[in-house]
Amino acid sequence: MLRLGSLFCSGKKENNVPKLPCLVINARYLRLKSNQNSMNKDYENLSFKDFENMPGLNLKETAQEFSNYISNWDSRDHWNYRQECVSGCKPQVDIIHKGKLYKDCVGLVFNDYLGFTQHPEVKKAAISAIEQYGVGAAASPAIGGHMSYHRQIEEKIAGFFRRDAAMLYTTGYTANSATMQALFKKEDLAILDEGVHASMWEGMQTTNVFKFPHNHMERLERALKNTKGKYRNTVVVIDGVYSQQADIAYLDQIVKLCKYYGAYLAMDDAHGVGVIGKTGRGVIELYDLYQEVDIITGTFSKTFGHLGGYVVSNRGLIQYLKFQSRQHIFSVTATPASACILKSIDLIDEEPFWKDKLWRNINYLKDGLIGMGFDLGNTQSAIIPVMTGNPNLNAEACQLLMKAGVYANQIGYPAVPKKRARIRMSIMATHEREHLDKVLNAWQWVDSQLKITNKTNLNYGKKTEEYTRESGVNKGGTDRNSLAIDEGERPHVFTGDENHQADGAQ
Repeated sequence: MLRLGSLFCSGKKENNVPKLPCLVINARYLRLKSNQNSMNKDYENLSFKDFENMPGLNLKETAQEFSNYISNWDSRDHWNYRQECVSGCKPQVDIIHKGKLYKDCVGLVFNDYLGFTQHPEVKKAAISAIEQYGVGAAASPAIGGHMSYHRQIEEKIAGFFRRDAAMLYTTGYTANSATMQALFKKEDLAILDEGVHASMWEGMQTTNVFKFPHNHMERLERALKNTKGKYRNTVVVIDGVYSQQADIAYLDQIVKLCKYYGAYLAMDDAHGVGVIGKTGRGVIELYDLYQEVDIITGTFSKTFGHLGGYVVSNRGLIQYLKFQSRQHIFSVTATPASACILKSIDLIDEEPFWKDKLWRNINYLKDGLIGMGFDLGNTQSAIIPVMTGNPNLNAEACQLLMKAGVYANQIGYPAVPKKRARIRMSIMATHEREHLDKVLNAWQWVDSQLKITNKTNLNYGKKTEEYTRESGVNKGGTDRNSLAIDEGERPHVFTGDENHQADGAQ
């Protein structure tokens, strides 16, 4: 117990630094103990976001509290993150979980949609480049690190989207965050779909931000109309395919709105390339709007099977970014192994059967899950989410799937709203029918244990609306079930507290 006398002490200076009164110190201690007692009872209702900034706790105390949180979840077999894969990115993998080896699990965690991480020609291209250039570039692009293979990748990815120029980053995450930070400042405004990737949100730290409900065109138009002429530059920021919702942007409507209100348009189609469009060029091909998106961003870590990010635009803007984006000019360039991307880009056209097989797999698994009564949201891509609606139920489902030989991801807040917790599965062209049957059997068993189909609000009790053969795009209209924005809401400077979407792998 604290003695009354201990609550007071001198506020004199030592070495010209004022001492904190003991009253403040002890009040802080009491808050710490109160927080600890409360959280010990409530760990299962907390999320990662609760630990981003903990008032009253210093860095060491916050880290300890997060460690306690992990231990609590782990003790209930609810901690299913950072599993160790010992077999590589394949449709069937070996996983170490809690010291136990789970062999031959169906891998549903990889965004290797066409299976190019294991394609013999892609691996051969990486090995050949390493033999020619070595294993590293050892310099930033402006002062020695720009190699021939970098130029070749830039030219090829620009041509892939029928545009003039492109530049490279070492990750897709940086391609988004660094580009936005370099281009848009305090005089500008960014209007974001609330579902865009976390990397785009990070890029908003230098400018004003307004978010609109996911895929809600009326709210987007209202934001554009209300802010027209009030900022130097206005940019609308969207994903082509959204990584958590798994649906597709209404690009045709968005382009029209941007043109009418004089806004720029930036689109990250990391999950659309290789999957959507007749030749796999993504949402921009689906709508045939190659020249209408001002800034195209993406990653080489999904369909292209490697690592890195790109920005595609007009030649003048790309030249500006190459010397104004700090993360680009002060980072070492991609390693020679990235030359394998050149072959991956070629394979999109040379071997289109991979995309065809991917869509057969998507539709087979999706129809099977819908037939069981699971809520898959509005998926229109190679990402299939199964809604559980509860973080603890989500964790239990993930754990049972592992026991059944299925390796999938549990996704919760803040990546998605708390009541839309889900198991997210990424489908690959290299999955075979027996893999998908194993997944369906596993879900049937999991549902018998947890009664998920009885606990979620089903969006679908039958097959989804008609999907186009080439793209998987739902032919329905705008989703009107988004969260509302108050009439009086105004753009604000990014604070880092926004609830952002994240797949953690740009």
